Amino acid sequence: MAIKYVDGRRLRGLLIAGSEWLVKHRELLNQLNVYPVPDGDTGTNMSMTFKAIEDELKSLGSGEVNVDTIAKVVSEAAILGARGNSGTILSQIIYGFLKSLLGKDRIYAKDIAKALVESKSMAYGAVNEPVEGTILTIIRRVAEEAEKYVEQNDDLVMLMEVIRKVAESEVEKTIEMLPKLKEAGVVDAG
Repeated sequence: MAIKYVDGRRLRGLLIAGSEWLVKHRELLNQLNVYPVPDGDTGTNMSMTFKAIEDELKSLGSGEVNVDTIAKVVSEAAILGARGNSGTILSQIIYGFLKSLLGKDRIYAKDIAKALVESKSMAYGAVNEPVEGTILTIIRRVAEEAEKYVEQNDDLVMLMEVIRKVAESEVEKTIEMLPKLKEAGVVDAG
């Protein structure tokens, strides 16, 4: 059976899984952290930001929660839990995504594309001088490709695959976009 939508239970699970993945890999991200300064805290800051979201989600309990409730609770937790520059940008991406989902019970492919566009707008708006070759490039490219995909398709699972492939490809390109990354031989940590 195909997955046609994401409801509150699935969204909660996805966000918690994302947080757990980020916490698990924070040291790797810290090691990649050379831009804008090699202070080795990108993974820590991003994982602390996402952990605040996870903690808030877990405080809701395991009962049924809808998308709208999650959007309200998590968007606030993202902003309040933001740590450092990378955490602040991540919080804006999450805030923009969830802001777009307010009032919804279910999320469909078109909703996700729209939410990614809002994420991109919020992330770029949070930075005085946006720099390509960073997490900003990734969210922009993911939003662009998601919009293209939903023009003619509504398969949610395939949209997720498109998003994954675009993000993966764009991350690999960051090493060529910023001299500091190329010099260090790493992709952008964000």
